[in-house]
Order: sequence, then C-alpha cells, then structure tokens
Amino acid sequence: MFDIFKKKETVSSNDDKFIKSAALMIHAAKIDENYSEKEKTIIKRTLIELGLKEDKLEKIYNEAETIEQNSNQLLDFTKEIKNSNEEFKIKIIETLWNIIYSDGSSDIYESNFMRRLTGLLYLDKRIVGDIKERIKNKIK
Repeated sequence: MFDIFKKKETVSSNDDKFIKSAALMIHAAKIDENYSEKEKTIIKRTLIELGLKEDKLEKIYNEAETIEQNSNQLLDFTKEIKNSNEEFKIKIIETLWNIIYSDGSSDIYESNFMRRLTGLLYLDKRIVGDIKERIKNKIK
C-alpha cells in the first residue's frame, strides 16, 4: 500500500552515461538486423575501456538493452553523450564504426544513422569520416 514511499534505487549520472552509450551502440548493432555476439563483445569491451567497473557491466548492459528496445528516439541516447568531452565522443564514434564494419560492410541505413548522429553529437564530419576510413581500412 505504501510502496510509493519506498526509496527507489537511483542510477548515478555516470551510470546513466554508460547506459545511454551502451543503448546507442546496441541500436547501431541492430540496424542491420544482425545483432551478433561479436557486436556485443565490442560494446562490452568499450564500456570497460570507458571506465565502467566490470562488476557493473552486466547490469548496465541489460538496462541498456531494455532502454534501446523500448525507445524509438535516437535523442534519448544522445543527450548524455552530447555533453561529454570530445575524447569520450570520439571513442563512441570509433566503436560505432567498429560495430557497423564488424560484418565487413556498411549499408545505407547504417551510414544514414552515422550522419544523423554526427550532427546530434556536434562532431565535425571530417573527423567522423576519418574515423570511418581508418576502421574500414583496418578490416580490409
């Protein structure tokens, strides 16, 4: 009866940043309708590289999957990332291109997604293009 007075578990702003970043990466992985274990590994590895503690990884990842599944707005994922430093944004972009090229190619939907994301994160198109080319050449 008095459930409304129970203290709810709060998510720290840093955790929220990881959740939204992971949700964005999961969204990118699902664009080509082939959400692979390789892509999941890339996402989890990136979260650890960005500073997420390993003991929180599965919880954060599961929350991100739920958020991504229940959202239809790219803006939901980008708000936290947009306010991050340039280094964090670049790491996210590198990871997204790694996810996209993990199957060896990029389709028009994935390319469109990255163009939209570049604008939403206020990143220079040339920087994002350079990252894309570097990742693309690495897989050849």
